[in-house]
Amino acid sequence: MERPFDPLIVGRVVGDVLDNFTPTVRLMVTYNSNKLVLNGRELLPSWLIHKPRLEILGGDMRTFFTLVMVDPDVPNPSDPYLREHLHWMVMDIPGTTDATFGREVVEYEIPNPNIGIHRYVFVIFQQRSRFVEMPRQPERERFNTRRFAGENGLGAPVAAVFFNAQRETAARRR
Repeated sequence: MERPFDPLIVGRVVGDVLDNFTPTVRLMVTYNSNKLVLNGRELLPSWLIHKPRLEILGGDMRTFFTLVMVDPDVPNPSDPYLREHLHWMVMDIPGTTDATFGREVVEYEIPNPNIGIHRYVFVIFQQRSRFVEMPRQPERERFNTRRFAGENGLGAPVAAVFFNAQRETAARRR
């Protein structure tokens, strides 16, 4: 079913990073305990220094999730020939807790765009079970969310949210 006014479609997350999907859980991402990530909202890089808190609403104790955070606009949105850059990956997140209880496969890397306005996308996949053997360490550069999900039997995403950020000048910090 097409969702023409869905912010993930309007923001080209569906298309550039993901295929169209139907969300089955709700993902809440919060920086500094008060900066909620809303689709398309601009966040300042100085707010993004520490890992965000993630809440997956709609999971249960028997369900595990994988989180992938990517920047599809590398090196710049006009010519993203290095897309995607992997900023964070956590697997085996229990369905009733946040990402701090999962296994961090790729450490959080602070978003720090140099040129233009970049999108930072959080994607949640439901795992079939806990990973007994972790997938090989993914490369940060030229990561591909679709390929990663396919290679690891994750299927379609169950939730996604994105924010925008751009280089922060001294005048913008005030």
